[in-house]
Amino acid sequence: QKYLCSNCNNILKKALQTLCGHRYCSACLSWIVRNNKNPVCQKCKEEDPSTFSEGSLLAEERAFGDAAINKEISELKVHCVTLGCSWSGIMKNFEEHQILCEYALIPCHTGCGHMVMRKKLADHLENGCVNNVTMCHKCKRSLSSIHESITCSLRLNHLRTSSDMTSLIFSINHTKPETFNKDGCRFSEVGCSFRGSKEKIKEHEKTAVGTHMLLLLQYVKQLKESLCPASKAANGFIPQSELNVKMISELENKLHVFENIVAVLNKEVETSNLEITAFRRQSELDQNIIRGLELKIAELHRCLAQKDAGLSSLHKSLLFSEQASYDGVFLWKITDVSRKLQDSVTGRTVSLYSPAFYTAKYGYKVCLRIYLNGDGTGKGTHVSLFFVVMKGDYDALLPWPFRHKVTFMLLDQNNRENIIDAFRPDLTSASFQRPVNDMNVASGCPMFFPLTKLQSPKYAYVKEDTLFLKCIID
Repeated sequence: QKYLCSNCNNILKKALQTLCGHRYCSACLSWIVRNNKNPVCQKCKEEDPSTFSEGSLLAEERAFGDAAINKEISELKVHCVTLGCSWSGIMKNFEEHQILCEYALIPCHTGCGHMVMRKKLADHLENGCVNNVTMCHKCKRSLSSIHESITCSLRLNHLRTSSDMTSLIFSINHTKPETFNKDGCRFSEVGCSFRGSKEKIKEHEKTAVGTHMLLLLQYVKQLKESLCPASKAANGFIPQSELNVKMISELENKLHVFENIVAVLNKEVETSNLEITAFRRQSELDQNIIRGLELKIAELHRCLAQKDAGLSSLHKSLLFSEQASYDGVFLWKITDVSRKLQDSVTGRTVSLYSPAFYTAKYGYKVCLRIYLNGDGTGKGTHVSLFFVVMKGDYDALLPWPFRHKVTFMLLDQNNRENIIDAFRPDLTSASFQRPVNDMNVASGCPMFFPLTKLQSPKYAYVKEDTLFLKCIID
């Protein structure tokens, strides 16, 4: 599963890892970002929508190349699923095999609409391609292009001397490239019908070496059949002895021509192999540079994340400093009361903690804890309010247990009747001993205020969905 893209669910190509930890193909992430405003990671949505964070937002500059997973994928063992093909190897060699697989179905380049096996392309061009048929201008017979007029000329004795035939074949190898670039491939004389610009012709002749060799083989077969002595003698065109001498001479000339053609092809193959080797070396160098840059970018992302965390912590500290009280009197403003009450009823957020405050500059550190839907004996009927002693920086200098009187007030926002409750600490309770952990167990008033009065329009304890609580420590 870790090798699959979070978007297309196919094997990862140039894997990128997002800040939320999920992986995408480079092309998939670019498409998502380009076609969506503020895109969110689909995997984060599926796993738990409530855990959305800033890291779930997708952006190309917030993702980094996953070199480790790319290396693992390139070394995965795979096999070709094309029917009849037995190739197997590793993933990094698979694309090269797909280009060369003899059992792969490819479209005929003449545009006839047929899909044929790569290994049977030459047979298709000779025997089955409707777009690869020409009309001999001498005998007016419909012939395959690799037959051409040369076979017909032999049959009808159109070519009188071996030099005529040799000149025609020799022209395949020696015609200037500019001439062929205007009309088509230099191997059109043996059946290749490719046409295009000079650049396209050059690229085609480099990549179609195998096809050209097959077409040459078929061409030789046609010549062999056309030069059968028995058929020529039977038709009375040429005496048997003369035909044999001429045939041997012509075949020797043709052999020389084809040797030249094969030599040219071998040179082109060698040149292509050198270019491919150079390209692969350059590609490896480029990949190393890219991997180095990806590692640097990943390190920068980590540094930025650490700085963001530091800024967030600093912001919280500043906010705490602004809200902190150091005189034992604390006013707590709670907004969105309706929503928070509903969260308490459903169990989503059972209780709320206030910011910490102090009894004095170097005094006890304390906070409040409220259950809007009640807790213990007040659950479901009352608002429960509790007092919490927290671990402070100066606890070693303070007397223990905590002995100060605590007064709670729910303020009437019409300034008519505040709700007041107070208690003195139970000195034997663990709630008021010196804290061992971050905070002691809360203690206070489980039945502080009836829920029926909290939302009643007769009272102004909640106004504009906001309430105020006050705590005074004597």
